[in-house]
Amino acid sequence: MTTSSHFIQLAQDLVRQCQQAHQQGIEALARACQASRGLDAERLDQHQLLSYDMAWTSAELLAAETALAHVATMPDSLDAELARVFAVEVITAVLPRLDMLCLELSLDTASLQRLQASTAWADLRRAAGSEAALARTGQRLQATQAELGEVHLDASIRLVQETFQRFGQEVVAPMAEHIHREDLTIPETLLQPLREMGVFGLSVPEAYGGSGTGGEDDNLIMVAVTEALSQASLGAAGSLITRPEILCRALLAGGTEAQKAHWLPRLAQGQPLCAIAMTEPDHGSDVASLTLRADRVEGGWRLNGAKTWCTFAGKAGVLMVVARTDPDRSLGHKGLSLLLVEKPSTEDHAFRFQQTEGGVLSGRSIPTLGYRGMHSYDLSFENWWVPDSHVIGEASGLGKGFYFNMTGMVGGRMQTAARACGVMRAALLDAQRYTQDRQVFGQPLTHYPLTQAKLARMAARYVGCRLLTYQTARTLETGGSLASSLVKLLACRSAELVTREALQLHGGMGYAEETPVSRYFVDARVLSIFEGAEEILALKVIARGLLEQALRSTLASGGGQAAGAAISASQREPA
Repeated sequence: MTTSSHFIQLAQDLVRQCQQAHQQGIEALARACQASRGLDAERLDQHQLLSYDMAWTSAELLAAETALAHVATMPDSLDAELARVFAVEVITAVLPRLDMLCLELSLDTASLQRLQASTAWADLRRAAGSEAALARTGQRLQATQAELGEVHLDASIRLVQETFQRFGQEVVAPMAEHIHREDLTIPETLLQPLREMGVFGLSVPEAYGGSGTGGEDDNLIMVAVTEALSQASLGAAGSLITRPEILCRALLAGGTEAQKAHWLPRLAQGQPLCAIAMTEPDHGSDVASLTLRADRVEGGWRLNGAKTWCTFAGKAGVLMVVARTDPDRSLGHKGLSLLLVEKPSTEDHAFRFQQTEGGVLSGRSIPTLGYRGMHSYDLSFENWWVPDSHVIGEASGLGKGFYFNMTGMVGGRMQTAARACGVMRAALLDAQRYTQDRQVFGQPLTHYPLTQAKLARMAARYVGCRLLTYQTARTLETGGSLASSLVKLLACRSAELVTREALQLHGGMGYAEETPVSRYFVDARVLSIFEGAEEILALKVIARGLLEQALRSTLASGGGQAAGAAISASQREPA
């Protein structure tokens, strides 16, 4: 009799074979894009489709590998069954990409063809991806109350998680629909209890008034709290931690001791709330081309220009603004600095503030189809004065804003994956409940094999993303920056897919605003856009990072010295 352990091992072996073929493709593309000084940007752009598919393949295979390793010691569990379903889904998706990668780069496809024709692949699909298998998994899912994607957490972290889950379901969830449908700003009746619970101090070390201890537990708590609040509402609670996460990491990376001592205790208390002003009307993810000017004047700087998609800018009392402090545009990202801009807090959808020094800051909220409660703003700066003391790092921080900002974004991306997991969890649970209650042709909707297969695939995707998110949290401080981009890429698209299927299972009721699943669907759509749009994340962060790693490996084995030396030098720049 074939055991569950056998199929876990089978799936692991097939994923490993895909990874080996993928690595060969990465190395071949790296060689195709190699120049004397590392990677050639023009050649990279010629291979954008291959690079994009490469990033997705890396993310999916890493998630499948992580999920299968996690369940290896409990092969008969529901999580193990879902991990096998996820592995089949992943391998099915990546094989055509790998085939095209080999075709484009003139690589031998014999090993891939053997894999596709193998008995092992047929056996795994039959065991975990067939109609009967998916129906069986869907039935088991509906019959259990067990937590999906269960991870081991210390008792103290589990207590924090349960506290915020309870707060989310008892306090946030009942207010979420009203905030969404009336397009309200998150009220103080939610913000103040969250301040008292310490939610804004999760990224702040204990020495500065927060709860951070400097270990992996900090990131695990961040993920657990974020997922719990996002399950209740992405716009009304789940995204509140992202901005302080980014700003606190930037301050810790580049702030002076005086700046840390002044700002971090206040941020930990949520007084003031903060926002990140990076995107500009003509420059989204192309940070190196940002144009908002900071012109030096006596004792400080004058800001002139525009920002857009600045989330929570109205309610925030301080904005972290990425500005060009060096007028030489040829410097690109090396001419950027981070400035802390203080402003009055308001819940208004439009505002205009004038300084005694004559500067004006105006803002207007952007109407959006979802993600309400936080509100994103267009901002205009007209001679807005910022003192020298509010440049992160002061004089030594000039020109380093890009690196400080990117340091913050690493944690922000991991945390965004946790937001996606929370939204997926909410949608999946709603779909499970609704399909059990809804009668169609004389039977509960969950009775039908197609419903069972849909639920199984939704749950499998959620489990794959959740396990990778928590694993990334554990390793973030020891080299998990690329993993944070990979899990962000995968989890955010997955949230769209899971919420779409959950809405579809609700039928017409899913399209009604009174049904929470409609809010999950429109909220999930923003996840693949912010904290790094998926195209930029895939091309400029993930694919480029993978190709640079491949060239460094070439150097380590004795080849490509000039390219390797250039890349090694680039890695020494502050990040």
